[in-house]
Amino acid sequence: MRLARSFPITASSHGRPGLMAGAAALAILLGLGPLLPGATATAQTAAPAAAPASAAQQQPLSREQIEALVAPIALYSDDLLAQVLMASTYPLEVVQAARWAKDNARLTGKALQDALLQQPWDPSVKALVPVPQTLAMMNDKLDWTQRLGDAFLAQQGDVLDAVQRLRARADAAGTLKSTPQQKVSTRSSDGRTVFVIEQADPQVVFVPAYDPNVVFGPWPYPAYPPFAWYPPGYVASGALWFGAGVAAGAAIWGGLNWWNRRVDINVNRFNNFNRTNIVDGTWRHDVAHRRGVPYGNADLAGRFGRGAAADAAAREAFRGRVQA
Repeated sequence: MRLARSFPITASSHGRPGLMAGAAALAILLGLGPLLPGATATAQTAAPAAAPASAAQQQPLSREQIEALVAPIALYSDDLLAQVLMASTYPLEVVQAARWAKDNARLTGKALQDALLQQPWDPSVKALVPVPQTLAMMNDKLDWTQRLGDAFLAQQGDVLDAVQRLRARADAAGTLKSTPQQKVSTRSSDGRTVFVIEQADPQVVFVPAYDPNVVFGPWPYPAYPPFAWYPPGYVASGALWFGAGVAAGAAIWGGLNWWNRRVDINVNRFNNFNRTNIVDGTWRHDVAHRRGVPYGNADLAGRFGRGAAADAAAREAFRGRVQA
């Protein structure tokens, strides 16, 4: 499945040691073998491969498991949360973008936007480069990023429902409040009320850091503990901590449709940042940007791949190519 407009994969980021080191880390983590310098896998040379899945892996994740996955990001603003969910389905490109962002940290504004247009990553991954705190967390917690992406692809509605349950829990604990950085409100329709979090300034992104065991009250699922991630400069002060805001502008173009339990695209912002002209605001996973990373279970491989037997062959072919 794809966005309304296709984005070609190019070779502009190939051959950079930092990027390949990140790709190697992910490949080893996923059991694909080491990625050697100069070797890459593109949509033309590597099909998405399926990891062997046990019977347990075929079962949908439980409410408890999903809540643990989304707890570190459930109090992000809706637009930033949508970007994280979309980008998490492309873990290898997250690694590449994080390495590139570190090497190009001085780029800002239009210069950064121009440089990002030349990169081969999915637009959802490019959108996070102007928000380095979030991109760094996703890179540092790579296993979590992949599991979140697989959960989102397999159970999108359940993931968004889990976010709302956690926001309600934070509200009950007195930690979900409007701040100078973001606005919290509730909206109701057809007997259902949802919590909405928006940036106080639509052009400036503030990313909260927090301990899930504090903001949501005592964590009720000891078998599935969430993690807390703190960026450089973090200072414990209250339930939520915000670093300096970043002027991301139109880079953050995702949105959450709580009523239909799905992620949408703000077409105007998307076109502005990516200099395109799409008209469809429906987000679709683009298999090409998966870059050969296996999906978490056979059900996802069946939806986005070519079936278990073909995916197993593609996995072996991918291993051979990246080691060549």
